[in-house]
Amino acid sequence: MSAASMIAPGTRSSDSKNMHTISVFVADEPGVLVRVAMVFSRRGYNIESLVVSPSARSGFSRMTITCSGDTSILEQMIKQLAKLVDVIRAVDHTDDNAYETEIALIKLQCDTDERSEILQIAEHFNAKVVDYGIESVVLRVYGSSEKMDAMISLLSIFKVAELVRSGKILMARGIKST
Repeated sequence: MSAASMIAPGTRSSDSKNMHTISVFVADEPGVLVRVAMVFSRRGYNIESLVVSPSARSGFSRMTITCSGDTSILEQMIKQLAKLVDVIRAVDHTDDNAYETEIALIKLQCDTDERSEILQIAEHFNAKVVDYGIESVVLRVYGSSEKMDAMISLLSIFKVAELVRSGKILMARGIKST
């Protein structure tokens, strides 16, 4: 297997041109997450990432869902989401002018000989060392999903002990609602 065809741990395996980012504004009620996830499950869609957070309006939450698949089926799913009682708004932001970011924590098991190369890679990606131990280093990095994938791919030659990615979050630019 060539190095180019290998996928580093934590990188996205789906074709990025079929990747969609959906924002769902929902009432903050028990069971809403399950009902939203079931819309995807019934159609056989895999959710790549899902971030749920409080919104600026009390009593409401925002879900940011990243998934891949056929656009026409996804449009039908968004219409189904909008029909759910607790869903206020569901929008595919794939082609919108929006600011997108995610965060990752990467724990590397390393000895002193490997640290300088790891720290050079971290510096290149503006990652911050948040824990520096005798046998490990924990890095925090934020940015686009592509940036995360590139950094994780470079670090995969070392022993990645743990990896946590937040999933993509986004906000529409300007005064347009997300």
